[in-house]
Amino acid sequence: MTVVDALRGFSLAGIAIVHMVENYVGGPLPEGAMSGAEQSILDQVVNIFCLLFLRGKFFALFSFLFGLSFFIQMDSGSRQSGHFEGRFAWRLLLLLAIGYVNHLFYRGDILTVYALLGLLLIPFYRIRSGIVLGVAAVLFLGAPRFLLYALGQAPGLLLSDLMNPDNPLIGAYYNTLRSGSIWEVFRSNAWSGHLMKMEFQVGVGSRAYLTFGFFLLGLWFGRTGYFRRFTGLVRQTRRALWFSLAGLLLFTLLAGLIFMQMGPNPDFNSGWAMAGLTALDLGNLGMTGLILSGFMLLYRKPWWQKALGHFAPFGRMALTNYVTQSVIGTFFFYGWGLGLLGEMRNSYALLLALVIIFLQMRLSRWWLKRYRYGPLEWAWRSLTHFRRFPIAAA
Repeated sequence: MTVVDALRGFSLAGIAIVHMVENYVGGPLPEGAMSGAEQSILDQVVNIFCLLFLRGKFFALFSFLFGLSFFIQMDSGSRQSGHFEGRFAWRLLLLLAIGYVNHLFYRGDILTVYALLGLLLIPFYRIRSGIVLGVAAVLFLGAPRFLLYALGQAPGLLLSDLMNPDNPLIGAYYNTLRSGSIWEVFRSNAWSGHLMKMEFQVGVGSRAYLTFGFFLLGLWFGRTGYFRRFTGLVRQTRRALWFSLAGLLLFTLLAGLIFMQMGPNPDFNSGWAMAGLTALDLGNLGMTGLILSGFMLLYRKPWWQKALGHFAPFGRMALTNYVTQSVIGTFFFYGWGLGLLGEMRNSYALLLALVIIFLQMRLSRWWLKRYRYGPLEWAWRSLTHFRRFPIAAA
């Protein structure tokens, strides 16, 4: 389905922009570390734009598409062999290995998270849709976050005081990025990087729980067959767009009111903080739904289908492009490369991201005219099935 490839490429482009503007920093930084990135009003506008429209939204869309792809592959595999669970689990272990290598460059890597959460997704393939949606709703409503708070784990499940800019771990991480060799970055990311990432994923940040919720939504959408017949579901898609817009406005306003009453230095070890963070997550859910439904409505129109279709080759090679972006991005910003961390203005980082996306889109299109799969996609597929698939195009 070309529309799914195009949507995946579109979401990957949004992720690339966020990572570049964040200077490929996969964690908190000392206060003032990014002061050189905002030297003008335009730089501030870029940061606000990413915060409102990209950050936390396109990762959600990418996660949704992972759940959709899970259903498509499981459904296809089950039709051929009856059971595909074991093969898909092996496929996820391979993704974990690829993600670990990517994590050595950039500790904000999502592939390792997808691989581990994907193993938990496998049993849901045979669970009825009502339960799938119910579990997703519980996760989006912040149940894991409130449970951690009730158990006294809000300050930190694996690492404490991680959001404090004076934390020695944060300072050490920043110094490694700024002046460390590539081997020192690898050594830092190999262990402490995983702890920091897991704290953000499974602590009160709840990113892993939200990611799994989007996996489940993608699985459910796959069952409905929406993407095979979306052109005939205009009314339903428009209804979803307006519902998503209402959710975005309502929960963003609610989050703002909660954090305003908490004052300039909010205590994140509080029930109000848990409610505010959950409202932000629900606002992001609304924004993600708005992007998805808007994309699908536009894709019905011939001109927009042609324009958005340029993202399809980019999306078909999403794994190769994502890993390549990590290497390129860290080279620009880390000390082992050009060392521009905190010095490149946000407007320049945005421009650089757009250039990289454009070049990868052109290269992906050129590559897929000659080959069936991207390099990493081909290796992943061949190792999954224990046989060498032909890579040259017919």
